[in-house]
Amino acid sequence: MTSPIAFNPLYMERVWGGRALEEKLNRTLPEGKVIGESWEVVDRPEAQSVVQGGPYADLTLRELLQRHAHEIMGPDYDPDKPFPILIKWLDCQEKLSLQVHPPAKVADQLNGEPKTENWYIADVDPGAELMVGLKQGVTRESFEAALKNNELEPLVHKATVAPGDSVFVWSGRIHAIGGGNFILEIQQNSDTTYRVYDWGRVGLDGKPRELHVQESLDSIEFNDFEPEPQRNTQPGDTLADCDEFRIRKEGVGNGRSLSFPDASPPVLFNVLSGIVVVQGEDTHSFHNGDTFLLPYRGNFEVTSTEEAVVLITDQFA
Repeated sequence: MTSPIAFNPLYMERVWGGRALEEKLNRTLPEGKVIGESWEVVDRPEAQSVVQGGPYADLTLRELLQRHAHEIMGPDYDPDKPFPILIKWLDCQEKLSLQVHPPAKVADQLNGEPKTENWYIADVDPGAELMVGLKQGVTRESFEAALKNNELEPLVHKATVAPGDSVFVWSGRIHAIGGGNFILEIQQNSDTTYRVYDWGRVGLDGKPRELHVQESLDSIEFNDFEPEPQRNTQPGDTLADCDEFRIRKEGVGNGRSLSFPDASPPVLFNVLSGIVVVQGEDTHSFHNGDTFLLPYRGNFEVTSTEEAVVLITDQFA
């Protein structure tokens, strides 16, 4: 099959969420819900993307791989292996918990999964911040003392961000997204998050949310000081290049197109602006906020009738 594959988004209610997906991406959200996350691509036991239209319509991503893994991912891909990438849009009206994902070296001991991720800052309210890494000189001992005294926030490094910035968050890096950020998150297929501090907040059920203090302390890299975002990224920039995936920002249109011959490794696209046209066996158009997968099988030409900007995620199969 030589068509791009798109999926129906899954909307997740979060205590820190809102309704910005309606305005920014023209989405139709469930009524009366505070939606913090739109899961664009996911293959997990608790959440499954469902194919939107085309010959694979209504198959879950798990069913798609079980039946067509070699067409989608390549001849060496194990059909029982979950899709390696999870992609989300995040509407952060309030700051998220201060949290960490376990590095591979301790994840098994903690019964968790490592989770390396990248944040692309799509839009912000004035003064919006991210908390990423520790301030210079913080030790595990000073961190634990501040945690007991509810004085943790001054020990975490903060950075003001702007649209076009990008932040790489590897497993073990302490972090929190501040309120006023609208973010595209591309990550390993994992949902293990350890909350070390949650600002005294209660959840949607009115009860304090669960913390994972010991697991967090076992996971935090205490020599990770004051990392800075990649600022004002431009088409042609590489935003992340790690063992789990590579992310590049590219422009198409105005005479520029991207070609993906048959038997190329699978590629994920996220449209950041403009209208993207994909020519395979037939022609498909994708708009701002859309996510699609170009499978292993098929000849594809990606362009635009105007100037469009995309993120391309590859090297994950």
